[in-house]
Amino acid sequence: METTEERLQDLRRRKGQAEMGGGQNRIDAQHGKGKMTARERIEAFLDEGTFQEIDALVEHRCSDFGMDRNIIPGDGVVCGYGTIDGRTVYCYAQDFTVYGGSLGEMHGLKICKLLDMAIKTGAPVVGMNDSGGARIQEGVASLGSYAEIFFRNVRASGIIPQISVIMGPCAGGAVYSPAITDFVIMVDKTAHMFITGPEVIKTVTNEEVSFEELGGANTHATRSGVTHFTAESDEDALDLVRNLLGHLPSNNLEKTPRLSSAKPSIDSETLRNLVPEDPSKPYDVITAIEGIVDHGAFLEVQADFAQNIVCGFARLDGHSIGLVANQPNFLAGCLDIDASVKAARFVRFCDAFNIPLVTLVDVPGFLPGAGQEWGGIIRHGAKLLYAYAEATVPKMTVILRKAYGGAYDVMSSKHIRGDYNIAWPTAQLAVMGAEGAVQIIHRKRIQTSGNPDQERQRLVDDYTESFATPYKAASLGYLDDVIDPAETRERLSRALGHLMDKEEPRPTRKHGNIPL
Repeated sequence: METTEERLQDLRRRKGQAEMGGGQNRIDAQHGKGKMTARERIEAFLDEGTFQEIDALVEHRCSDFGMDRNIIPGDGVVCGYGTIDGRTVYCYAQDFTVYGGSLGEMHGLKICKLLDMAIKTGAPVVGMNDSGGARIQEGVASLGSYAEIFFRNVRASGIIPQISVIMGPCAGGAVYSPAITDFVIMVDKTAHMFITGPEVIKTVTNEEVSFEELGGANTHATRSGVTHFTAESDEDALDLVRNLLGHLPSNNLEKTPRLSSAKPSIDSETLRNLVPEDPSKPYDVITAIEGIVDHGAFLEVQADFAQNIVCGFARLDGHSIGLVANQPNFLAGCLDIDASVKAARFVRFCDAFNIPLVTLVDVPGFLPGAGQEWGGIIRHGAKLLYAYAEATVPKMTVILRKAYGGAYDVMSSKHIRGDYNIAWPTAQLAVMGAEGAVQIIHRKRIQTSGNPDQERQRLVDDYTESFATPYKAASLGYLDDVIDPAETRERLSRALGHLMDKEEPRPTRKHGNIPL
């Protein structure tokens, strides 16, 4: 009969085996690729000494292909919980040193247990993905565990924040869990995401493409929009997650944490002179953002994708806010397919997690072109309209310059229930720009004039003075005020303070049918 000390020694041996994963040689190989191990990632991520592991001794139960002779406790994924700045966070890290991080039945069920616990306790989940994909030896059992994870990702959506960090390969069915989560962060050069790899693509379509070009961080940050942030290293990625979590509540029943306020990094006088007198000239809307929000608090989301619209988290008088702004420096700030989808998803996330929205508007309309029409700009543009109309969080809107046509309606206008809508004196609210409007309204008058160019300019000036200003909209109550740009931060701060307890009940329904 074993003594207590012998049993404790056996326990320590088993725990030690789990902690070593695939062994020192494979740990060294992981380090050689510039990657941290699963346990190193978790220890670097959570507050020091707070990690509580679960299921460290779980083993696979596959006996095919000699798998019963290759059993490593933990089954290739480290799961548990700890704290970030004192707040509970659940996390898992796939261990590439064990079976290449491949997902088998028990590996997947460990993640499922973690997700279930996070939903019950109302805490965020962070997944660190570094896996060769489905464990082929386990066949359909592996696929079943993937589907169980996907189901829980959907169940948790809008209840707890879910963040995926791609720190190695992520291919095939494995990409769908990150795609369902709220935010994806990829590590440059070491992370890859794709449904089918370069070899399969070459076989099926005869296209030759590298891993990096097909599914690298830069590709997904600039072309597909799959990733929301790109990190230079594992450490940088984990710092990004910590920063992001600082802007978010732990669940959909909580409000965001409030920090101490900090003055903007741009002075108010700069805001007064920001918008050029020439309406055709661009400017950087980031300057407006930095003149309104707390210093150093702006965290831009998908900064390299659909750059004609800016989305991100910031703080206003210490309160966490979601910020959406047209960017005149790109495509004149027009809304196109990618910008509409990018902003719609961001707005819906903020609404799900009680994060007030601030919208800065300078939009000449939806981007014209056959490619946009054939690509479904009607359907995709409607997503942004739907998202804003559906949102019940505090919605504050500032029109900086152009607010033309249907894009005016879409960008959190008073008509789709913006709570506090104001404009700068440089604002122009109209169906279209003066040149286009005059050409349609007064075409015959211009053509029959003795001096068409002079008459056109006179009519343009008259239209601009009468309609391309904020005052017609203000007279109709579509704007709550027209303000000095230097007052923007103060006005928004006051409005936010009074809107924080806003309630806006909607009719009971299972869910709406957003035009996906």
